[in-house]
Amino acid sequence: MQEISQVYIDGRFVEPHGTELFDLHNPVTGEVFGRVRLGDVEDARAAIAAARRAFPSWSRSTKTERIALLHRLYELMDARKDALVDAIVLEYGAPMSRATWMAAHASNSFMDAARTLEKFDLKQRIGTADVIMQSVGVVGLITPWNSNAGFICSKLAYALAAGCTAVVKPSEMSAAQTQVVLEALHEAGAPPGLFNIVNGRGDVVGAEITANPGISKISFTGSTAVGKAILRGAAETLKRVTLELGGKSPTVILDDADFAKAIPLALEAGFMNSGQACIAGTRILVPASRLDEAIAQIKTAIRKVKAGAPRDADTTVGPMVSQTQYERVQRYIRLGIEAGATVVAGGEGHPDGLGGYFVKPTIFSNVTNDMRIAREEIFGPVLCILTYEDEAEAIAIANDTPYGLQAYVISSNPDRASAVANQIEAGRVVINGAPHDPAVPFGGFKQSGIGREYGVFGLQAYLEPKAVLGGIRS
Repeated sequence: MQEISQVYIDGRFVEPHGTELFDLHNPVTGEVFGRVRLGDVEDARAAIAAARRAFPSWSRSTKTERIALLHRLYELMDARKDALVDAIVLEYGAPMSRATWMAAHASNSFMDAARTLEKFDLKQRIGTADVIMQSVGVVGLITPWNSNAGFICSKLAYALAAGCTAVVKPSEMSAAQTQVVLEALHEAGAPPGLFNIVNGRGDVVGAEITANPGISKISFTGSTAVGKAILRGAAETLKRVTLELGGKSPTVILDDADFAKAIPLALEAGFMNSGQACIAGTRILVPASRLDEAIAQIKTAIRKVKAGAPRDADTTVGPMVSQTQYERVQRYIRLGIEAGATVVAGGEGHPDGLGGYFVKPTIFSNVTNDMRIAREEIFGPVLCILTYEDEAEAIAIANDTPYGLQAYVISSNPDRASAVANQIEAGRVVINGAPHDPAVPFGGFKQSGIGREYGVFGLQAYLEPKAVLGGIRS
């Protein structure tokens, strides 16, 4: 039984004031493999106080000093990639291919931030003023369970690059990952209080971070409902807020696409991270005239989508993170059937031979965009096929959603794909399966969030411009 009994405050591992014990489950089996002791409001306040003490000095640090620390953090996280993969597989159940990517993303985030800072001018002359990009203050970083280590590292990397100090509230369901990250961060020998990490519940530690006037900015990744609550709470002290929230991303397959290539791309976008991804392409839009062809190709391509043990080389879909999430996905599958959608693949229950929190990778056809399965974020491997008559209708359906985080366009004509992409309301649009680029902004339109992360835009989110007029030009 793994016991995680400390939080990290002011450069030290300490016993928390909070006493609640939270069970950690292996989603492959449902069995408890460990427990984490959760921090409380007192622990959150202690962490905020430590970050405030560290802020004046770090905010005045040089680019060279910040870049050196980021390089050190990269090296230490990179050295723990195998341990992080093990933690991700154990407590989250991600397939090995995904877990390996997630671990690399965590360490690489520090180098991405270092490269961004190196090229960014923290002071520039505009008109008659020196405009100085100043650290916003102590930041609260709240991360989700579907990529906990990656979000801790990416948010923290850009906050440190900007000269901010931080209090991190990671997902309590991801404490094993958090522990690996913490051990690496501690070894860096950073000034005490630069970063503080408190395992705890969102309505306890997260709420204190939201309300406490010692926090100047919050960066949150998670559900739209919680994001709205944070926005309301942060308004009282006018905190700056970055919110990366839910999505119901469309994958628009244009009528000129080669379906033998397009359908596997669409399934990959939909089932990524076992469907537990805010950017998953869960609405597949196909021309009505090619629906039968699309379904035939889906029935062929789905054979390569395998739910199974994370360490099996051919596994592409792992379990849901918890019993609660398993039941949520089952409920949506039932809702789709009750609404009259047709099950093309999958359906209710566990896949053959599997228990734990596994669900069947499921695809519905005969879906209309007013059905709940087409409008609400399921956060599991459940995809919907919708049809359109022409390009204009495809764009209209793609945009007919309260979300706007990511979208996908597949076409044999890149110029046409770009023209369609330019009309879709989303923070990112991926054409023909283009890979992730950590230098470009990431964030959502509409109810998918506020602000951007990564690259220059992510760095600027932790900075405030200050104009100094009338001084001697340097």
